[in-house]
Amino acid sequence: MNQTFISIVALMGLSVFFVWCFKRAGLPAILAYLFVGVVAGPEVLSLYSDPDQMHLLAEVGIVFLLFSLGLEFSLPKLVAMRNLVFGVGAGQMLFTTSLFAGIAFLYGQPMSTSIIIGGMAALSSTAIVIKQIDDAGRLNTPRSQMAVSILLFQDIAVVPFLIAIPLLASSSEQSVGFALLMALFKGVIVVVLLLSVGRWLLPRIFNEVARTRTDELFVLTTILVALLAAGTTYAFGLSMALGAFLAGMMLSESQYRHQLEADIRPFRDILMGLFFITVGMKLELNVLIFDFHWVLLGLLGMIVIKTLMVRLSAFIFNQNKQDAWAAGMKLAQMGEFSFVIAALAAQNKVITSQQSSLVISIGLLSMALTPWLINYSGAFAQWISPNKATEALKAQLSQPDTKNLRNHVLILGFGRVGQSVARMLKLEGIQYVALDVDPIRVHESRAAGENVLFGDVSQRDLLKSAGIVNAQLALITFDHHDKALKVVNVINGLRPELPVVVRTLKDYQSSDFYSAGASQVIPEIQEGSLMLVSQVLHYAGVPMSRILKRVRNERKKGYQHMHGFYPGETTEITYGTKDKLEFMHAVVISEGAFAVNKTITELDIERRRVKVTGLRRENKEIEEPDAETRILANDVLVISGKPRRVERIEHFLLYGN
Repeated sequence: MNQTFISIVALMGLSVFFVWCFKRAGLPAILAYLFVGVVAGPEVLSLYSDPDQMHLLAEVGIVFLLFSLGLEFSLPKLVAMRNLVFGVGAGQMLFTTSLFAGIAFLYGQPMSTSIIIGGMAALSSTAIVIKQIDDAGRLNTPRSQMAVSILLFQDIAVVPFLIAIPLLASSSEQSVGFALLMALFKGVIVVVLLLSVGRWLLPRIFNEVARTRTDELFVLTTILVALLAAGTTYAFGLSMALGAFLAGMMLSESQYRHQLEADIRPFRDILMGLFFITVGMKLELNVLIFDFHWVLLGLLGMIVIKTLMVRLSAFIFNQNKQDAWAAGMKLAQMGEFSFVIAALAAQNKVITSQQSSLVISIGLLSMALTPWLINYSGAFAQWISPNKATEALKAQLSQPDTKNLRNHVLILGFGRVGQSVARMLKLEGIQYVALDVDPIRVHESRAAGENVLFGDVSQRDLLKSAGIVNAQLALITFDHHDKALKVVNVINGLRPELPVVVRTLKDYQSSDFYSAGASQVIPEIQEGSLMLVSQVLHYAGVPMSRILKRVRNERKKGYQHMHGFYPGETTEITYGTKDKLEFMHAVVISEGAFAVNKTITELDIERRRVKVTGLRRENKEIEEPDAETRILANDVLVISGKPRRVERIEHFLLYGN
């Protein structure tokens, strides 16, 4: 068997195994890929003695990463957050880069090398930080918004570094300043060229491609656009990643943005994984082992300095000091783009392979510490900059008084929905205990006489303190899918027989909660639609008794008439929703179609997990046709189901198997 084939299979096997292990341990997949690179590299298994064998594919991964970043680059978002982005974010990047570059320069490094080392150290991991914050349900807090703003500026700052590195490599006899000016000059020319052509041409191309309704053509066009833009900047002697970023930015405001992102994601993730594997292969283990004390010292120094620089920048721009300390600790690691810059700089001989290995080693350890840093960032901020009022408030709020409660309702989350439920329960004389993690909201509520406790609703001890043993019902009101699922599992572990009602915005997530053990899931959009329909029917003259019966039947049958919709050109489908949404589709049964003169039973449509919701014959509509209804030529059959199933059943109705 071909040795190359065996090496590829072995590399994929290692990737699958270690990504699974790292994810089970709560660590990011990036670390797994880097570790796979170390194991597969020339110093351990030596599956690939020369990591540059995969260099081109890995670089295409960077192209797709920057294309995705460009799609996220929204000018309206930048304008809305301009004070934080161009204030705190720019300050953090400038101060941190300058300080680390100064340290490297003092240790005898050339100016060009010092600037690159400073830039690598200043960057943080957008992917890891945002995912960790989002998983914790804290993305919209002021300190998280500060962290996101800084990350946004860092993502913008990556582009000049990618432009400058090839020029710094060829500027041995020129000044660094001249190299950067040349980078700026070339960058301006390329940006103007691509933007002027792309703004006019790309929307027209994608409009035409979208009309063909061919997924393969859409994906191929997306890949071609990213690669062509990358090739254009490369032809100017600049980084390929810059062109991909500009192409994504040109399409960021288009109606196809989400579809483009969904189409490019599988290629991006796989090739980015390959890129990080090649980075890991270049890690010199002797540097990690024999210079481990320098790695630890660098790690500690980076965490301290980056946290201090965020605090300094926030102080200059008059931001909350507690939020600044917390945001600084969240951003104390190195980012994935640090590895991109390290690889490019080592390839262009701006830094040595030993320096690259040292940076990668520090980055690996800092990323591994990130979940811990984020989880304890709030406690650290409170410790280093205590807010006495908040501490006193939390101490006051943590005293539960539920010893004598029986048959009460637990309201988990006391926001808008939780407070509305509490008011209705009070009108009926039903006791309740609410739990919420916002100290100000809890303080306000308790001052008004509400029975509200402070704390994280996923904590078993807090649920016990709230009297879960004697409660008659638990209601989860907050719309954070992963955390709500965790709470359902915790409740089932404490008291499996307790009914749990969950409020969710997205109907397709209901099955997750039912599988976890929820008794009832209330999809807010469907319920809102039901209330709207009831008002419309009332004003249309339908008797109230019939309206109430209709509403009851819809709930009883799981909102069957409210599932499925006719997709349009602007319908957003992502990889997270494509197998959960239900589409409705009208199939015109032509003269020679397979389904002609066959009954719905004979076609066995239900077995294919698609519903027949209607039949139109000679301009007359038959709602929910009988299973023995025979399909005739020129009938229009209305079906509902998951997108791929709908496509398959249409092919079956027209052409058979």
